[in-house]
Amino acid sequence: MPEIKKILVALDGSAQSFKSLQEAIYLARQCGATITGLCVLPLYTISLGKFTTSLRNQSMKEAKKFMAKAKVLSAQNGIVFNEKIVVSNHTSKISEYASDKKFDLIVMGSRGMNPLKELFLGSVANYTVHKSAIPVLVVK
Repeated sequence: MPEIKKILVALDGSAQSFKSLQEAIYLARQCGATITGLCVLPLYTISLGKFTTSLRNQSMKEAKKFMAKAKVLSAQNGIVFNEKIVVSNHTSKISEYASDKKFDLIVMGSRGMNPLKELFLGSVANYTVHKSAIPVLVVK
């Protein structure tokens, strides 16, 4: 079994994503691994001038807020936490990022913030499990 030293956790601010973080923290403590929290913010495709910019800024502000919470939670458990926030509409962003940065494991929740999108497009977790070359732990 390969050694786990770098864990990527998909975070979106939902309770489910923080449950995933808790599992990742447990694993990181067992393996001596570091955690990187990845938040993929949606790319707004309709330009409404200042309104679109305001939505993007608000989303970024919220992401930074829950990433700071994740960092504190990790530090309280003695785990090094790095954050990465990206803007993209591609479901593949999580598995691509994990592969590009050579992570050993992806940890993510079975459901995130957008159940309506999941209903029509399929879940991000489902996509990641099927497309990732890196092992994925899905937390229910």
